[in-house]
Amino acid sequence: MAKADLCREVLSLGFPAEFGELLAAELGSPRSMGRMTSYLRSVRSRSVEAIVDEMLAIASEAESWRQRKESQEAQTSYNEWLRLRHRQGDDEE
Repeated sequence: MAKADLCREVLSLGFPAEFGELLAAELGSPRSMGRMTSYLRSVRSRSVEAIVDEMLAIASEAESWRQRKESQEAQTSYNEWLRLRHRQGDDEE
């Protein structure tokens, strides 16, 4: 659905369908595609450069979010490991 909406919006701006497909492939997630579609609906400048620049910004933000989540999960696992290790040390005494 998000990909189809993005491709429709790209077509309505007069760009080829392949451009919409490329944007969708680079963005990857439905949420990012939705953000891009919203941008395309509200943008004043309709240059390819401006659209690609926004796509790169959205993709970068999404990647930063993914990395932050991975880091949080790793930190949670490490904290749990430390807690269990500390508990085992208390049980041995």
